[in-house]
Amino acid sequence: MLTQLSVQNFAIVRFLELDLHQGMTTITGETGAGKSIAIDALGLCLGNRAEASVVRQGADKAEISAQFDLSNNQGAQLWLQQNELLSDDECILRRVITKEGRSKAYINGTAVPAAQLKSLGQYLVSIHGQHAHQLLLKPSQQLSIVDQYAAHPQLIQDVKQAYQAWKSLCNEKELAEQQQNELAAQRQLLEYQVKELDEFALQPGEYQTIEQQHQCLSHSTELQQSSYQLTQLLGHDEQVNVLDMLGQACKTTSQLLELDPKLDAINNLLHEAQIQVEEATQQLSSYSEQLDYDPELFAELEERLSQALELARKHQTNPEQLPELHQQLQHQLEQLSQQTERFEHLAEDIDKAWQQYLANANKLSKSRERAANSLSKQITKEIHKLSMAKAQCEFSLQSDEQFTNANGIDRIELLVRTNPGQPMQAIEKVASGGELSRIGLAIQVICSASILTPTLIFDEVDVGISGPTAAVVGGMLRQLGKQCQVLCVTHLPQVAGHGHQQMLVSKQQKKNETITNMQALDTEQRLGELARLLAGDEITASALANAQELLIKD
Repeated sequence: MLTQLSVQNFAIVRFLELDLHQGMTTITGETGAGKSIAIDALGLCLGNRAEASVVRQGADKAEISAQFDLSNNQGAQLWLQQNELLSDDECILRRVITKEGRSKAYINGTAVPAAQLKSLGQYLVSIHGQHAHQLLLKPSQQLSIVDQYAAHPQLIQDVKQAYQAWKSLCNEKELAEQQQNELAAQRQLLEYQVKELDEFALQPGEYQTIEQQHQCLSHSTELQQSSYQLTQLLGHDEQVNVLDMLGQACKTTSQLLELDPKLDAINNLLHEAQIQVEEATQQLSSYSEQLDYDPELFAELEERLSQALELARKHQTNPEQLPELHQQLQHQLEQLSQQTERFEHLAEDIDKAWQQYLANANKLSKSRERAANSLSKQITKEIHKLSMAKAQCEFSLQSDEQFTNANGIDRIELLVRTNPGQPMQAIEKVASGGELSRIGLAIQVICSASILTPTLIFDEVDVGISGPTAAVVGGMLRQLGKQCQVLCVTHLPQVAGHGHQQMLVSKQQKKNETITNMQALDTEQRLGELARLLAGDEITASALANAQELLIKD
């Protein structure tokens, strides 16, 4: 519930602070006094777009704050908790607009984007403007009214999600169809490349191995001759070899060691060298014996190296990297195969998604049909009270797959019969301006009662209504005020008299500026204001007596 509204330097308001209460509060005043200014200011606290023009002339900034009691508002409490902005059972929204047009928004003292004010505002206030009944002429608004009355947001969400899933798959299939020729050519090339590399089957590290083998076979004669000569030098030459000389050196150091122990390290090194050379000689001799030129093996290696180089040239890579390239191409081919397989299954997935959409849409249609029937009866009942005793309203629902969209498969048309014997026709063809206003007001009251937003604001929704009908409207709004907080801007005394409280908006000229004020009226002041609304500026005893009759005190 809105408990306080504070407005500074907004439009022609210098300062305004309103304490608001439960029940129905009516707001009256002379034409042009600015009866809707407080509601416009509240709209900024609820996330409406801010412009520099709202700042009062001569002021640096406009500031509006609205305080709400959330003790019975679980939706708002949950929203604040989820956004880490909860502050007990109280909530304060604040908006600051500079004369340059910059805007700042706050929830419970924390700076937030203006969009969050709008998101939270849906749990706090519902505003019905004076031109809201004109929206009744739009089919989309008629559908929205039925959905609002039905209160089935989960069904609507299910349909939207199913539609988006189906549409996404359709878009995917359309894109895949466009890419099929390109993908087929790419797949054909990959299949050829992978097959070629499969047949060659070069293993990781194999190229380096065969390259080394090829080099050895290419120089086998040189290797044999050199290894033989080296074997002779190390130990097989009978005249001079390294092993004999090391043996002599070891013998000499062993003799000298007896004379000087300091030669022990040198003696050890020479003995180790003798062992190392002897082992190297044996291994070199064995290596030399194994060297054998194999022309067939050499030809095989020559061919494999040549193929590796040719494949590397074709793929613009190094021969050593062919195995890695092979794996990459295989992976790409697998991905293309998966895409092709995915494309083949898309039609099946699209059909499943479509069936799910239809199932959800049909559930929504049935819920809409029940709501449309119930709402039609209630509207007809209410407009009978509003001097349309013979009129009848009906929401005609048509469900067809041709209407497919994110809102379902339904088209709704509001049909009206204002006089007996006439056929039911679309509301825009039958209803006059006054009748449209009354039907719209009845719908707003019925839907508001079903949703029970804590605070409902009606901004001159009684335009085009007068006399006994206005008194009925006042009674409807007062009854609604017993369930929630109702603020009603009106120019009708029959409506104003039904308020539990009444506010008067007045405009004053001071020097070169115009200032709007708003004050709460006591009973005597209310009678005077109701009399003014009845008779004009000259208040008569008859007008006061009439006002006394209009003022509801139960």
